[in-house]
Amino acid sequence: MAGISFRGKNLRAELQVNSISVELNPFTEQFLARTIVGAVSSLKGAEVIETLEVVLEKSDLRIVVNSNELQLTPFPKDIIVNTIKGMVSSLKGVGKIDTLRMRVGIEG
Repeated sequence: MAGISFRGKNLRAELQVNSISVELNPFTEQFLARTIVGAVSSLKGAEVIETLEVVLEKSDLRIVVNSNELQLTPFPKDIIVNTIKGMVSSLKGVGKIDTLRMRVGIEG
């Protein structure tokens, strides 16, 4: 997959909040996955995304693209943390987010 050009392909996303798996319906899964991939794809070192892992512990963010951890400056880190927390905190059954882990890849 080059960048975010995965038209016609579904992304597979797994989400855990506070070490508990969160069940995602198909719309929510695609929305979260495509939003996160879109945000991350503009970062240096993420020009081609095959697999993506986002780990948030308190306000510490780690982004791993194709098994390589990206180095983040404060500005993109803050934007991505706030975007993720905003989207995920609105999901049914999700309260305060202490830790979050999301994995994204192409389905199939």
